[in-house]
Order: sequence, then structure tokens, then C-alpha cells
Amino acid sequence: MASVTKVFVPSDTTARSVGADGVAAAISAEAERRGRQIELIRNGSRGLYWLEPLVEVEVDGVRKAYGPVRPADVESLFEAGFLDGRRDHPSALGDTESIPYLAKQDRLTFARVGLIDPLSIEDYRAHGGFRGLENAVKLSGREIVDIVTESGLRGRGGAAFPTGIKWNTVLNTEAARKYVVCNADEGDSGTFADRMIMESDPYVLIEGMTIAGLAVGATQGYVYIRFEYPQAIRTMREAIERATAAGYLGDRVLGSDRAFHLEVREAAGAYICGEETSLLESLEGKRGIIRFRPPLPAVKGLFGAPTIVNNVISLATVPIILDKGAAFYKDFGTGRSRGTLTVQLAGNVKQGGLVEIAFGHSLRELLYDFGGGTATGRPIRAVQAGGPLGAYVHPSKFDTALDYEAFAQFGAMIGHGGLVVFDDTVDLGQQARFAMEFCAIESCGKCTPCRIGAVRGVEVIDRILAGENEAANLALLRELCDTMVVGSLCALGGMAPFPVMSILDHFPEDLRARKEERRAVGEVA
Repeated sequence: MASVTKVFVPSDTTARSVGADGVAAAISAEAERRGRQIELIRNGSRGLYWLEPLVEVEVDGVRKAYGPVRPADVESLFEAGFLDGRRDHPSALGDTESIPYLAKQDRLTFARVGLIDPLSIEDYRAHGGFRGLENAVKLSGREIVDIVTESGLRGRGGAAFPTGIKWNTVLNTEAARKYVVCNADEGDSGTFADRMIMESDPYVLIEGMTIAGLAVGATQGYVYIRFEYPQAIRTMREAIERATAAGYLGDRVLGSDRAFHLEVREAAGAYICGEETSLLESLEGKRGIIRFRPPLPAVKGLFGAPTIVNNVISLATVPIILDKGAAFYKDFGTGRSRGTLTVQLAGNVKQGGLVEIAFGHSLRELLYDFGGGTATGRPIRAVQAGGPLGAYVHPSKFDTALDYEAFAQFGAMIGHGGLVVFDDTVDLGQQARFAMEFCAIESCGKCTPCRIGAVRGVEVIDRILAGENEAANLALLRELCDTMVVGSLCALGGMAPFPVMSILDHFPEDLRARKEERRAVGEVA
């Protein structure tokens, strides 16, 4: 009897958007037509998005990669013997783990992403899953918090606040009920790491949230996912149901006397709901509008109870810390930036995708060694780091190490790890206008500097680009930015000026009156 060959075709949103479902169907049909026995596994993406759909075949325990594969390629792949791992096909890439883009990474949080069947608990356990939770359930809350604190883990959602300190505040606050909330409202431009985790390795997030609950004595958790992620919502709900049935969630976690329950809440998609207090308002069924602080959510959060609010990547990183120890994790990184960073390469880049590496590598390595430069082949002129509120980084800073403090020194931030690449045709005057317009549209309206300042910012930039009293309006724009930074109540209004100021400082030639050959004011760059 012929052996069954395992074939892997990604099922995450990105791979499906470029035809993975059609490729999977074509492979099944062709195998049946030829009488070949295969086990088709819909894994998650490896994050090499320029190669999607990336098909893998397991031969003698080694995964061989082919990509990008189209349905029309399938017959020729069979003819070329891809089920036997042969390389006689233009899409053959060799051993998956040897592809430089993957081989050069330090995958800790994303160690299983792309390897496993996302909803298979058996597969998750076979690849080291739930070992962190098994250790945590034997520890006191204080011991868990101390381990997370010692690891140096900082929030991966943007602010980079030390996770252990936040957990310690919740642990030390007396209350009858506490909560754990996962901020999965991933809205930054060019970011997709949260979605990849939820669609490709959902149990690692469930495990991380359960450990957080055990650490601070919370018995209820919520995963707040934006509605634009329907597949992530479906996958998380199914995974929670299976984890509960298997005893990893519920009244007796792993047979202990400690309870933790978990639910998914679908968000409406407002960018401001990525801010933790707006998120909490939304979770309570109210309009997503920010709260004054103090009190901090760690003291008075969801429904007035002490609440951990962490990003997906922060929580998904906790299991490996509880599995391998704080020292293991802390050994990666540099300075106060410990562990690994998940970077998402997007925009005008040749090899877009996800890279997980230790802090300390340079931006240039990411853009050229991993990204391969621009997709257009033109020089990189700027990179926006940290989402739509992040600075535009000038090429003179490309050798800066990926380190929270190093980026802050020149007015930039790492944020959620999104890098959007622009070549030398970008009009940064229009990008400055976009930053203010984005803030004006997405403002919750609670504070004047954000609500009114962003509207005035668009108007001032329009006057500059139209050549109206340029010097005076440039001075006014900088003053307006300073007011928004110091006067806004939350990061949206306080950081929207960052991209504008970076253009004023490093690309001043673009904030000038448009000449005839330049784009008209108001056009999209």
C-alpha cells in the first residue's frame, strides 16, 4: 500500500486572498485523479507573503516548499514529482527551514505558526504547546508575575510598558472580580502579526491569557477582535470551545481549583478602540471614547474592576517564558528591549511578510536582507515605523538598532512592529496631510487638541502646499503639532503630529508649495 504524503496549504486570510483555496482544491483533485494518497493539511502561513500560496510537502520528515503556486501549476507540479520532494519545477524552493528569510529569524512567539494545523490541540501539544500553562498552574500568582517581570517582556502593542509591572498592579489590587482583556483591535497600517497568531496558532493566545488570569486571580477574559478579521474571529471561537472541552479553560483549569473563562467580542472597527480605555468602553457596550487617567485600567478597568489589558503578541509570548524560563527569554535582545520583536514588512517592498528577530538588529538589515529593497527597484526614500502615528524614518537612520530607546532618541517608535516602505516617488507633503486627516476622521472627539487640532492641521498643510504665506504657516504647523502632543488626552491626538514633525525635520523639501509638475493638493500620494 502506497504511503500517505502530507501536503500543507496555508489557510490564513492572506494566503486565501491570493488563491490558496483554489490551489488546495486543485491538489486534492489531481491526487485523486492520479490515485495518490495524500493528507491535505490547511496550516497557517509561514509569513513569506511574496511566496504565497506556499505549498509544502513532507518527505522523510522534512518539509519541502514550493511557491508561489497557482491552480494552473498543480498538474505540472505532480508531473515534476513534487510529492517526492523533487526540485524539477520553477516554484521549487528546497527545504522550507533553509529558506534564508526563515533561517535567519529567531522565532519564539511564532515558533508554531505555519507548522501546525491551527485548531488541532494534539498538534499544538506535539509542538510544545501548553507546557507553560502546566508550569503556571503549579505556581502562585506572585511567582508567575515575578517570572514575567524578570523576563523583561514589554507590551508589544505600541507603548512598550513593562508587562510584569502592569500585572503586578492588578495582582496587588484587592477586588472581588478581575479581568484579562486581549487587545486584538489591530488597526495600524501594514500590521498583521495579531491576525497571523489568531488564525494560525490560536491556542498560544488562549494559553497566554489563561496564565495571565492565574497570575492575577482573574476568572474571566475577553478577546476583542475587530470585525474586519472574520476568519480570526471564527478560529478563536472554535479554539476556545475546543480548549474548554479539553479542560484548558473552565472552572477547573487543568484539573486545578483555579477557574478561567474566555470569550470573543467583535469590535466595530474604530481605530480609537485600539486605545485601552476606549476598548474597555466598547466592551461595556458603550461608544468607544477614551477615559481620563488615573485611575489606570489595572486598578479600575472593565466594569470598574482591576483589568489586564495586553496586546495579542504580548500575551502570546507569555507561554514560552513560563515554559523555558525568564532567563531564556531575556537572553535575546539588547539594553532594555529584551526578547524578540515581530516586524511586519509592508508597502513598497520586494519581499513583504513577517520577521521575528531579537531586538538589536538594524533597520537596514530588515529592509534589505529580509525585504530585498523596494518592489519597484527604486531607492527607499522613507519608512514609516509604528503605524499611521509613527515617524517617517530617513535613510540616514537605517543603521539604528531596533531598540525602543534608540528609536525614541530621534522621535520615532517601534510600536506594533509595522514597517511601511516608500520609494523615492513618494510625496511626503501629502503623507503629512494624510496623518492629520486620519486623526481628524478617527478622533473620538473627547479632547479639543485632537478633535479640532487635526482639522486645523489639514487646513494649514493645504495652505502650505498651495504656497500661501509659506513661512508663517510652517511655523504655525509646528506650533499646532506641539500643542497636540502636550494637550491631547490619549495617543491618537498626542502622536498624530509625529509623522508630520518627522517630515518637517527630515524631509522639509516636501512641505513646500506644489510646482506644476507636483500633485495637486488633496490628491492621494
